[in-house]
Amino acid sequence: MDKLKKVLSGQDTEDRGGLAEVVEASSLSWGTRIKGFIACFATGIVCSLLGTLLLWVPRKGLYLFAVFYTFGNIASIGSTVFLMGPMKQLKRMFEPTRLIATIMVLLCFALTLCSAFWWHNKGLALIFCILQSLALTWYSLSFIPYARDAVKKCFAACLA
Repeated sequence: MDKLKKVLSGQDTEDRGGLAEVVEASSLSWGTRIKGFIACFATGIVCSLLGTLLLWVPRKGLYLFAVFYTFGNIASIGSTVFLMGPMKQLKRMFEPTRLIATIMVLLCFALTLCSAFWWHNKGLALIFCILQSLALTWYSLSFIPYARDAVKKCFAACLA
């Protein structure tokens, strides 16, 4: 009805596509974005901690750990979608400066779940969880200016 009023009153002269209308209709207020970020990030932390606690369950503990830990990390990364929006998040994830880090994170997610569900290899699942943490740390450092350079120099100094 509002659209009809704008057209009839001459306020809506440009023809916007359906995607622009969907984006405008689904945009969240800043307060809602912050609440969504906090809820999703907290869910990620709880899943990761729950996975760590489930590591000590006999027989299925490592599988539960791999699943909950991976889903926790996915939820933590997904929480930033609330802050910057899904398209901007995807664009920033695949920028040349963090492309390799993004691919490593996604690959570690997939390999962790594959080692737990299809290959049934506890050792691989644990190795991929560790690699997942390292890849996620490197990915996160890519959002802080000069952080990866500082880490590289620190490791070079420690190893020299």
